[in-house]
Amino acid sequence: MTAKIGYFSTNRNLDGIPWVTPFKGYASFREALLQGQAPDEGLFMPDPIPVIAPEEIMSLKEAPYTAVAMLVAAAFLQDEIPYDILKRIVEDAYNFEVPLEYVEEGRYIMRLDQGPTASFKDFAARMMARLMSHFRPRGIRLNVLVATSGDTGSAVGEAFRDVEGVDVYILYPQGEVSGRQKKQLDTIGGNVRAISIEGQFDDCQNLVKQAFSDSSLGSLNLTSANSINFGRILPQIIYYVYAYTRLGRRGEGIVFSVPSGNFGNALGCEYARRMGLPVAKLVMPTNENNEFPRFLETGIYEKISPSRACLSNAMNVGHPSNLARFFDLYGGTVDRNGAVHRYPDREAMRRHIFSVSISDQETRETIRRVYHHRGVVLEPHGAVGWRGLEVYLERFGDFPLCVSLETAHPAKFPEEVEVLLGIPLELPQSMRDLDKRTGEPLALSRDYKLFKAFLQDTLKIKD
Repeated sequence: MTAKIGYFSTNRNLDGIPWVTPFKGYASFREALLQGQAPDEGLFMPDPIPVIAPEEIMSLKEAPYTAVAMLVAAAFLQDEIPYDILKRIVEDAYNFEVPLEYVEEGRYIMRLDQGPTASFKDFAARMMARLMSHFRPRGIRLNVLVATSGDTGSAVGEAFRDVEGVDVYILYPQGEVSGRQKKQLDTIGGNVRAISIEGQFDDCQNLVKQAFSDSSLGSLNLTSANSINFGRILPQIIYYVYAYTRLGRRGEGIVFSVPSGNFGNALGCEYARRMGLPVAKLVMPTNENNEFPRFLETGIYEKISPSRACLSNAMNVGHPSNLARFFDLYGGTVDRNGAVHRYPDREAMRRHIFSVSISDQETRETIRRVYHHRGVVLEPHGAVGWRGLEVYLERFGDFPLCVSLETAHPAKFPEEVEVLLGIPLELPQSMRDLDKRTGEPLALSRDYKLFKAFLQDTLKIKD
């Protein structure tokens, strides 16, 4: 009999901090999902982390993605959702392919760009939307706030479109999303509203965090679909296990390279390792927002504010939200403002994690080189991941099995990729009707008082 999982706050130890009343208890998964973040503005963490035996993983060698998803999801949710209901949720969420593209001996790219918005965030958003629909109190309307630097918003919006009893408000930074990303965000419609914020992604994220911590908005049934919500992290554990069932031999180590912005995707890999997947190294390349690789090198953490605008725009994050979870897993505490209250065990982190900053110039060179030498088309985020893997192998030597993540379809970035490669990019099926859609965002400044007034005037709390 496995221990029942509870969810604690990353801020639970912040006694004596004026703005924090530490949440010392445990929440259920349902509570963590619907609240989004803990009452003390910390992030929910599972305790204990469930373990999957190697034989369970290898028994799924030829199984479909949904079978792997059930193994991981049931490990967390078996006490809170009946098996048959969870199976329906998983099978409804994952009805698209997850290709593992061979590049060269022992090197693969996991293409997470085959979902309805051609982004890896479809994996988390689709399962999360269905979980929220299952757990939502009847008669109550949930209001989901999302900050996006690119793909999160459209994935969440599409996942929640027409979901009963839920409204979604997506905040994105003016001028820092690609044309196709903006078109996706602005035209979802229905119960999904796009809000264009005058500022950077960090401004969008701060507005969302302030709203969650504002007690005067407690009646608005606010919840998060950003990766501050553990409901976004759980589904992102699954595809690491899936990749191993397809490529690994029992006991064989594997290196994953995960282009990293807000760190939710990489966190899924960290949890997969702690659940029993033999991850030899988690490579976490960033763009020029290099606060994390600099911390691993120097031992001092300093957030970047404002965040730097880079080619891989979905990774333009100067203080990753999920750094709080990484710090906690390694014995440290950092708050939402980037203040470190206790440093983690950096040597332990460096044993398991490698991080490097990849410049825009390197990103462009990688896109060109990988296409001309290997015939593989990468977009900017996937190129950061691939170059990060190359740097790791150059520094530490070859490794038999490596997987780099491609997190968005190259056709979402035609302004860069088509120019760099001199070829037209075929749109995935999910994007072929995009130009026919219409819609405009609401434009707001980064002033919290104005955003709060908008929420109070607009949000509905009952069906």
